[in-house]
Amino acid sequence: MDINRINTILNNDEKFDVFYENRPVWIQGVNDNIAKIGFVDNFEERDVFINDLYERKL
Repeated sequence: MDINRINTILNNDEKFDVFYENRPVWIQGVNDNIAKIGFVDNFEERDVFINDLYERKL
């Protein structure tokens, strides 16, 4: 994923399926090329490279 796609997701009211290491996440914020994410299945948070995030293709 790139910064333009992240900004589209953050500035949109629609729901997007974003994943990190096969786990669904929500993006809390972005600083340069690092995204702060929270995992949907628990309260864990992590800082990850935006290139490591992806959307699942249906």
